[in-house]
This record gives sequence, C-alpha cells and structure tokens, in this order.
Amino acid sequence: MQNNKYEQFKGQPRLPKFAIPKRYDLLLKPDLIDCTFTGTVEITVDVKSETNVLVLNAAELVLHHDSVWYKNNTSHKIFRPLAVELLEEDEVVVFEFDETLPLNEGTLGIGFDGTLNDDMKGFYRSTYEINGEKKNMAVTQFEPANARKCFPCWDDPAAKATFKVSLIVPSGLVALSNMPIIDEKPEGNLKMLAFQESPVMSTYLVAVVVGVFDYIEAHTTDGIKVRVYCQVGKRNQGNFALDVAVKSLDLFRLYFKTPYTLPKLDMISIPDFQAGAMENYGLVTYRETVLLYDDQHSSAANKQQVCITVAHELAHQWSGNLVTMEWWTHIWLNEGFPTWMSYWAADCLFPEWNIWTQFADHSNEGLRLDGLAASHPIEVIVLACSSCIVEIKHPSETFEIFDAISYKKGASVIRMLQTYLGADSFQRSFASYIEENAWSNTKTEDLWLSLEKGSGEPVNMLMKSWTNQMGYPVIFVQLKDHKLEFDQSQFLQSGTSGEGQWIVPITLCCVSYEVQKTFLLRKKTASLDVAELVGPSEGQGTQDKWIKLNVDQAGFYRVKYDDELQVRLRYAIEASALSATDRFGIFDDFYALSMASKQSLSLSLMSAYRKELDYTVFLHLITISYKVARITSDATPELSNYVKQFVTNLFHSTAEKLGWDQQQGESHLDEMLRGEMIEIHHFSLPTRERQHMETDLSHEKTRILGSLASCPDPGIVLDVLNFMLSSEVRRQDAYCGLAISWEGVETAWGWLKLSSPEKAAEVKEFFATRTKPCFVRALQQSLEWVDINANWVRSIREEKSFEEVVKEMARKNY
Repeated sequence: MQNNKYEQFKGQPRLPKFAIPKRYDLLLKPDLIDCTFTGTVEITVDVKSETNVLVLNAAELVLHHDSVWYKNNTSHKIFRPLAVELLEEDEVVVFEFDETLPLNEGTLGIGFDGTLNDDMKGFYRSTYEINGEKKNMAVTQFEPANARKCFPCWDDPAAKATFKVSLIVPSGLVALSNMPIIDEKPEGNLKMLAFQESPVMSTYLVAVVVGVFDYIEAHTTDGIKVRVYCQVGKRNQGNFALDVAVKSLDLFRLYFKTPYTLPKLDMISIPDFQAGAMENYGLVTYRETVLLYDDQHSSAANKQQVCITVAHELAHQWSGNLVTMEWWTHIWLNEGFPTWMSYWAADCLFPEWNIWTQFADHSNEGLRLDGLAASHPIEVIVLACSSCIVEIKHPSETFEIFDAISYKKGASVIRMLQTYLGADSFQRSFASYIEENAWSNTKTEDLWLSLEKGSGEPVNMLMKSWTNQMGYPVIFVQLKDHKLEFDQSQFLQSGTSGEGQWIVPITLCCVSYEVQKTFLLRKKTASLDVAELVGPSEGQGTQDKWIKLNVDQAGFYRVKYDDELQVRLRYAIEASALSATDRFGIFDDFYALSMASKQSLSLSLMSAYRKELDYTVFLHLITISYKVARITSDATPELSNYVKQFVTNLFHSTAEKLGWDQQQGESHLDEMLRGEMIEIHHFSLPTRERQHMETDLSHEKTRILGSLASCPDPGIVLDVLNFMLSSEVRRQDAYCGLAISWEGVETAWGWLKLSSPEKAAEVKEFFATRTKPCFVRALQQSLEWVDINANWVRSIREEKSFEEVVKEMARKNY
C-alpha cells in the first residue's frame, strides 16, 4: 500500500519541477561476458522549492537503497532516504527523506545494477566477429526516453545538464563517449577511463560504446578531429563517410555562423542498431549500411545514402544538440530541419546528383502518410485512440511520431518556407535563431519568431496552418477567359472531404521557367489574370501554352488541373519542356488523385514518360507502374496481360538507351538507374540466400533481402518469409524482406495470420487488450490503406472506357 503515498507522481508525462539537475558524474562498468553492468551516479541538483522527496526517471535498473544519499553543498550535511520506491509502470523512482531538503544546490548519489539487453534500447549489447570469434560490444541508444535504462536521471530534453562520464572496461577494448579521454588508469586487467566534462546537453544525447574497433581520422579546416570507427578489417570502408563529415562540418559552420562546439567528433558503425543513425553529441552511432561504403563493391545508391545520413546527423549537432526542442511535441524541430539540411549539404558536395529532384520522392512519403485520416499534425499534442482522445502520457509513446510526418513533411514545409522567403533571408534568420538559443530549448514558435523578424514576412500566421493541423490541400486549377481559378480543399487519399484550410504559397510558371509568379492563397478560392504572363494565343498552338503549379515541387500540396491544362502538360512532358522535378510532381499527383477516385486512371499520361531518362522520375514510373499493374489485376483480371504489356513497352525505350552493362564515365544517376533496372529482375532463392550469407557488406545484405520475396512463386515466398526469422538475418533487417510479389500476397497474408483461425483470433485479442496510441495509429493506417485500395479497384471497374484504352495502349510499340 506504500505506493499510494506517491500517487501524485503516477501517470505524469513529465517530472515535477521542484528540483532540477545541473551536472552528472557518471561511472559505468559493463561486463561483456555476463552482459550486465554496474554503476554509480552523482547528480548536482538545484532544489528550487521545499520538498522531502526527489523524483527521477529509472527503468529496468536495480537501485541499492543503502548506496543512496543526498548532501547539501553548503552545509555538507548528509541525508539518507527513508524509502526508495520504483514506480515501474511510470518508469519513475521516488527518494523520500525524513526531513525537508535545503534549498539551492546539493548532490544526489545513487548506486545501481542493470542488464545489457538485446532490445537495442538503453544500454545494450551488439554482437560482432573478430578473427572468427563472436563477441559482444556495449552500446547506448537513449532517444527518446531510454537513458533511464542506463542510469537514474531527469530523462527530459529540457532538463539539460553537463556530464562527466567515466568507464571501467577491459584493458584491450576501445571505449568512447561524447567527449575526449582526459585520464586513463590501469586496474589489473581493466582500465578506468575519465572523459572530459561535456557542455550542457539533454540525457538522450549521452553516448557510450565499448568494443574492438579500427578507425581512420581527419581534421576540419578549423582543427576539429573527426574519426570513423568500424569493425576490424573495414576501416577503408569509412573513407567516404569521413570525407563527407569533414566537409559537412565546414559547410554547417558557415551556414549557421556558429562553430562546432565540441573538441572532437566520432562516428561509429554498430552491427545491431534499431534506428538508421543517432546524433549523440560528439559520438554519432550508425547502422553499418549508412556509414560504410566500399568503392569496389557498394552501389551508387549506397554511396548517396551514406552522404545524406552523415549530413543529417551532423546538422543535428547544431539543430537538435546545441538548440534542442523543449518537449517531444516539437520533435519535428529536431528532425525536419536536419532532414532538409542533409539534402542541402549533398547538393553542395555533389551537385551532379540532382538531389532536389530526389527530394521530391522523399517529400512524397510525407504526402502519402499525411493523406490518411489517421495521420497526425507536425506538432503532436494529443494522440487519437479509437473513439477517444488520449494525451501523450509517456515519452516512449513518441516512437510513433518518428515518422514521415516529423521527418519528411517537416523537411518539406521547411523547403516550402525557404523557397517563399528566399534562400539568403532564410539562412540569415535561421543562423540568428541558432545563435540566440544556443545551449537552450525552444518551441516551434521560437523558430517562427526568428524567421519572421529576419524576413519581415508573416511567418507565424503562414506556418501555423501547416504545423497545427494534419493534412494538406489539393489545389484545383482551371483556366477560364485568361484567368486561373484556384480552389483548395483538404486532400484525403480515401477520396472523402476534409475540413482543413491552409495559407498556401503558390508558385506557377507559364510556358517557360522565365515566367514565374508567387502569391499566398489565403482563402479557399482565388483567381489570377495570367494574360500578361502567357501572352496572346495567336501564332502558337494551345498545347504549347502550358501552366505548371508548384514549381519544382517546392510546396507541400497536390495540384489537380482541368482537362485542358492536363493535356497541355502532357505535351510539355513529351517536348521535354519541364524539369525532372516537375515531371515527377505531375505524375505523382495524377497517381494519387486517381487512387482517390478524383480522376480516371489515364494511361495516356503515363505514356508521355516513355522516353524518361531521369533516375528519380523513372524510378517513380517503375514503382507506380507496378502498383497500377497490381490494382488493375485485382479490378479487371482479364486485362492483366494487356496492362503488363503496356508497362513493358513503357520501359523499353529507357532500358534500350541505358543498356545493361556499365559504361565508362557514366554518371552517378545512370549507375543508380541501371541498378534499379537490374533489381526488378528476379533471382533464384537459393542463390540469393547464399549471397546474403556470404557477403560481408551490410548494405549488400539488405539489398539482397529486398529482392528475395519478389519471386512470383508462392512456395518460394513462404520460404523467404521463414528465412527472415532465422538467425541469418539481424532483427533490424527483417523488414527488408517484406517486398512481396503480387502473386505471393495471399501466401504472405496466411503466414502473417499464422495459418490458423485460432492464431488469428489470438492476434486480434492481443491488439484488443493493448490500446496504446502507438499500436492503434499504425493499425488504423494499415486498415485505411486496405479500404483505399478496395475503393480504387471499384473505381477502375466503373470506368466504361478502361478496357478499350488498355488494349489500345498495349498495342502501341514505343
């Protein structure tokens, strides 16, 4: 019954404010054989108001009652706790003392034990091989709320403090933390390492890694030492990431007008890693696939992914680490800007990659998710739970918003705003935001205030409509009597009507990119006289008078053109008058509107892309063509072969021009495109499984996994699914094998249900009793996509001329 005493601390999203941390002195001693660890922490605490309890976060730790003490730093009086109560469900520990603690600073000391788990969260173990022997390494992954699984703390991004970390490890191992080592002492076959005290930072950015590693190093132009650590024998695979890191730090120092704030930067590849990478201050951790690159065997796509990921994590050293969101509601501040910045840096370093066209594909993932009724706003304050609204009760629930909304929609609205304000104005204003808020925490409104002050534009008013409500608009545009008429409504992939309304930065170009117009669509409708832009129609065919909205896809919205404008754009695509990014956008909007039953499935528009050679556009053409082939097979099975023939004809010209063999001196993008062309061909299961087991390249393993289940043989699909759960595949990579062929869908569904009604009922019962928002939202989104596809099938069946059009298009030989 003693727990009732602490009822006030249960169910609270954040810890009470009567005491805050200032400094942590943390000692950890991991045992890599028994997979356990012991530790002590001494926390300098500022007691702000009278209290006889201290409340911290702790989870999955054993706390030693007799090792807990509190000392007032002025009187040096020692206080011992009457009770140490761990509220396990809330991941909170309460230390109750027999008298009121003095105000101002004191020191809280705690001893604890823990387990190096295999959950890839908190302080955990990862496995690797050295000289054929399997070994454990110790790794931390604390974001968003797992530092509490390593040591008792105020596990809140706003509770910034300094950290003085020490480690006791076997003498033959490498040990890393956020800061450089300043002292090393032998202790028998162990060694004690003391690291330099850090600047103030949030607990989720603290990092420790212990194991056997190789490294390479270089320096930035202002003398910062940068290292890439990896498994023994793979050091040469870190050269590209090291080069990108050094150059990115120099770029960001100039962009933010603030130097990198730590004395070193380490980057390390971890074999078992839940996230893609983690921006720990001064010690960035990565999956091997996004840090290591073999210039002899890795693909061009892998090279590009390494560049973007490294740039993303290093942008975090300013946006996220130096200036941190105040609470997880504003996680998009941490993730959206570094995502945009990673593409900016890649474009600076490799302009030949045409990375902003690829960003359109990146943005598209945000559009797909945000077109669902089960999406969420960029700023998440409450989470929907079936028929009720549930507040975020615990930071661990924020896992569900580390998604395409926070990252990709967040990055896209940043790009939209940057385009509207202008690159120079945006850069100056954002640099001021970083400088003014260094070492502190901010909310979204703080960013808008800085950008509004620097640009003189109504940024706060404009952007609230994009961050405070979910979804985005579709702009219906029609041309009447030399006037463009605009009408916005919320786009929902289901085809239903939404209530949202936005202030939309509209960009458009007429006939050429030399003639552009930008304005804010502040209301539902508007009109614009474009006669002076397009000029008189005499002497020029109407098909040449094309008008493109959302120039270079800089805005986060879709566009639906009237029939006449759509025909003109089709001619513009065939005449190569549009940029690759705009060709991508027209095609993607067409596909999404067709799926939502807002317009017919026009194969004639698809045929306009028959000579497409841009990597991003053609890759999207492949993706959508396969989806169209699948959905039409469901809608009209008798036309399946005609649709497949049309798709084959559509790809023929590009495949013939590109060729199957690598050409000397060909571009990075052509190399990536050929890789995709080859990947769409099926491989035999035994060969691919053997290749997966034999290769030592992590990115090659995941690429092979991605192709395994694409086989049309249901029996092979079943074997593949079982292979995904074998010890040959790391847990983090199993999802890569879920790219199931259309022919294998029923097999996969049966496998997922565990092949029996009893097991299916068990699964339903499992979810029925676990109504946490993170489960509910994912389930709602999946079911919504099932309904969307079913509605699309019905829509295609109802198209009266579909059969005639499909047969005609299949007969054309491009």
